Amino acid sequence: MEFKRVGVLGAGNIGIGVVTDLVLHGISAVVVDISDDILTRAQAAILNNVRCVPLLSKTLPRITNDEAKQRMELTTDLQDVASCDFIIENVTEDWALKKSVYENLDRVAPPEICLGANTSCISITQIASATRVRPMWWHPPHEPGPLKPTVEVIRGFHTRTDRDTLLQLFSVLNKEAIIVQDMPLVSNRISHLFMNEAAFVLQDNVATADEIDISSKMLRTQNGPLETADLIGLDT
Repeated sequence: MEFKRVGVLGAGNIGIGVVTDLVLHGISAVVVDISDDILTRAQAAILNNVRCVPLLSKTLPRITNDEAKQRMELTTDLQDVASCDFIIENVTEDWALKKSVYENLDRVAPPEICLGANTSCISITQIASATRVRPMWWHPPHEPGPLKPTVEVIRGFHTRTDRDTLLQLFSVLNKEAIIVQDMPLVSNRISHLFMNEAAFVLQDNVATADEIDISSKMLRTQNGPLETADLIGLDT
């Protein structure tokens, strides 16, 4: 499948990262939010991201501001995403709001179009219940943006096994996708335990906040936690 236009609902921090990623990789984004002011601020932030890419990455595509602008359509009308090849929702983590958005989106988008939800705490199965049956894969990137190489893909309980469309999109964006079940993000479960333990170390007066952060930075490696445990030696 060729991705020419992707709808992006919500132009906050997450939406800005998603749109930056799309336009850098040659995909036009139809960006939807509730006001022109929000959209104007988002466009400025996206253009700034595009300008800074050469300073942050040697591998990401380079495009001009004019090229980025040509790949962005800013609108307050949800109907404008009807002709998109894929739609990504990034609205506030409020179930009542998300439910309303998906009910409206369900009336606008053709049933064969895949929908993606950015959420870190609302069940994907619950979100999907606000739509008709469609080949939905929901992908909440952890801190999304062009610098993030990996995406967690959460499938809902009733999500179809047809995942080619979604994986093709991530391939275009040069991202690796891991497919997990409908539970809180794997990365969040692990990182929050890490943060909580740091807070306990501070509470026990073992070290200052700055010392804890310095010590923790030494733990950053290319290995995941289970690889590291195996390297140290599980018997040990």
